Amino acid sequence: LVAEIEKKITEAFEVFDRESNKTVDVREIGCIVRSLGCFPNEAEVQELLAKIEVEEPGGFVHLEKFLPVMTKVLLDRRFRPIPEDVILHAFEALDENKCGYITKEDLVKHLTEE
Repeated sequence: LVAEIEKKITEAFEVFDRESNKTVDVREIGCIVRSLGCFPNEAEVQELLAKIEVEEPGGFVHLEKFLPVMTKVLLDRRFRPIPEDVILHAFEALDENKCGYITKEDLVKHLTEE
């Protein structure tokens, strides 16, 4: 199981390893974690980064430092997605006209004003 998880993490990491040198820009970590089915908020991403030794200067993360931290996250089932029924309920609350969609204008209004 652990070997399977490590393989999955390595494959996700390599998508963002543009130089093929087992490192990624620290700003890519949130995307990598989310591509693995985990959905931490930004504060939680920063907590993860605190556990990973980030190479200075330049802010690069080595696969060998990322792998054990992310393996534990997946084994512990941290940062699971919000259940679909909760998302649907939230959508329905925003769909005031009960038409099955939200206009861009309404979404912008809800996100910026309410």
